[in-house]
Amino acid sequence: MDAAYADLAVGSELLGADGPLAQRIEGFAPRAAQQRMADAVAAALRDAETLAVEAGTGTGKTYAYLVPVLLSGMRTVISTGTRTLQDQLFHRDLPRVREALAAPVRVALLKGRGNYLCLHRMKRARGLPAMRALFDQLRAVEEWARRTERGELSELGEFREDSPLTRQITSTADNCLGSRCDDFDDCFVAIARRRAQAADVIVVNHHLLLSDFTLKDQGFGQILSGSDAVILDEAHQLPELAAQFFGRRVSTRQIQELARDAHVEAQNCGDLPELAEAAQRLSADVTRLEACFAPGSGRQLLARFRADGVAELPLEQLGQSLEELYALLRPLEERNAEIAGVLERTHGLREHWQHILELPPDEGDAPRTEVRWVEPLMRGGSFHATPIELAEGFRRMRETYPGAWVLTSATLAAGGDFSHFVRTLGIEDARTECLDSPFDYAQQARLYLPRGLPEPNQPGYAEAVAAAALPVIEASGGGAFVLCTSHRALRVIAQQLRARLSLRVLVQGEDTRSALLDDFTADGNAVLVGTSSFWEGVDVRGQALRLVIIDRLPFAAPGDPVLDAKIAAIRSTGGKPFFELQLPEAIVTLRQGVGRLIRDNADHGLLMLCDPRLTQKAYGRQVLAALPRMPVLRELEDATAWMRHLAETVS
Repeated sequence: MDAAYADLAVGSELLGADGPLAQRIEGFAPRAAQQRMADAVAAALRDAETLAVEAGTGTGKTYAYLVPVLLSGMRTVISTGTRTLQDQLFHRDLPRVREALAAPVRVALLKGRGNYLCLHRMKRARGLPAMRALFDQLRAVEEWARRTERGELSELGEFREDSPLTRQITSTADNCLGSRCDDFDDCFVAIARRRAQAADVIVVNHHLLLSDFTLKDQGFGQILSGSDAVILDEAHQLPELAAQFFGRRVSTRQIQELARDAHVEAQNCGDLPELAEAAQRLSADVTRLEACFAPGSGRQLLARFRADGVAELPLEQLGQSLEELYALLRPLEERNAEIAGVLERTHGLREHWQHILELPPDEGDAPRTEVRWVEPLMRGGSFHATPIELAEGFRRMRETYPGAWVLTSATLAAGGDFSHFVRTLGIEDARTECLDSPFDYAQQARLYLPRGLPEPNQPGYAEAVAAAALPVIEASGGGAFVLCTSHRALRVIAQQLRARLSLRVLVQGEDTRSALLDDFTADGNAVLVGTSSFWEGVDVRGQALRLVIIDRLPFAAPGDPVLDAKIAAIRSTGGKPFFELQLPEAIVTLRQGVGRLIRDNADHGLLMLCDPRLTQKAYGRQVLAALPRMPVLRELEDATAWMRHLAETVS
């Protein structure tokens, strides 16, 4: 690190009123919390420490970490929660700060392989029978492939991930041939990775970062290799994502695709009838297993899935078919790159399958380290072995790539307490910093806690929420988010509101998330009813969103096998699962939803929390204390008066 930088007061000098950002970025306003965060990040970079910093909405956390990163001279990986935020960071925020600081830093954007055209698979797609109906689309892709420099499918506009064409012209970690591919030198994924390896700052997303660490794709360099620092934005998402990547998963779709590709390669070779037959048997066995998943059954323990014995024979036959396919492929590894790739996939799925399906050796009196469970999908299902504790996996990740680690989000702590977050990720040694939002919630917002609602577990609760919300929505004239904690509540509340409101009611699932948000913002007076997709990562500023209604506290649904295993593990050590796990996670999720309301200094609005437990249970005070400070209203008349006041103020 440059010595001059080490002595620089990053926050006050660079993010202050006389700093380069204030002089060169239109609309930039100095913020004390932003300056404090920048200094904390600079210190973490200098001392190679781990820092967890909660920066409330409006702090300007992106600039707060970009400034010290760009001046540090360190090779830094910045990971965001979603591809949308990734694009925003790379195409908007990063260029602005780099230009303002005149920092000669090489930057690169790297996405998951599913975002890039695979030249090899595009060429093979032309000969597939399934592509005949998509010939015109495929031809358009082929023409674009001759012009594009980066090969990102986003250049083609709206491109659905679940489209049959998309699956045929992109690769996955399973079917990528890596350096064995004839098109490897021109591979867009490989080029993007090489560009990233040469950059000083690499922008990725959490899915890609975790998969790169855990899967270690052959033929490509590690994203984190050679890095001095890692910045994890939207870090509140890490625990759930890490559970997916630090465990093992096999879906019936993965095995079905393996069987299909093995059959295609057998046919292409022309002299492998036994391999073709084995692939067909595997496909038939997968189909029989798919029929064992009851629609709408939800997640359940693997032991429960197997309890009635219906799935036992299909599970056994599928395992045998995987073994047979593997045995037939091994002698053929040198035949061509495609056969070698299918063999590698078969080996990996076979290992995961055996691990998940075998009886764990620690299922006796010793504490379990993993929970094995299944989940139905649109067709078939998936099988999982998920670690109960994530700390070891994340600790191994930090030890593999030592240096500075900065984890930041608007919601990491439960009322200023980071203990649940740092314990979950095994970063108890981290410095923590909690920075409140600069927004004046006392002037800009009100919190309405309606009286008279039944307990959330009572029949008719969703109908009662809709009835309580109706007069408030009418008083606001729309401009409302109704955030639900379940799809059932979403259906009931949406139906009730549509039947009784003259306003436009948009409902999650009836269009894409982006289309719904565009329609909501353009209308200005619409009502949007959504579930988890709209609790975070949504930034609607101005009067289009002036009312946020949350149906109940977002406790995780009971009966989830992973949650139940965590609860059992805490109880086994004498802990209190509700206060150590369930309540902290509910508070963080609630704060994400609450954060949709005030997104700008000029925003005003009403937050309506319908759950009566906030005032009737002792822990309700703890929940309310974790929210931004704003006047609390208990009477409907006061809530509607506030909405009318806002309408008069705006007009």
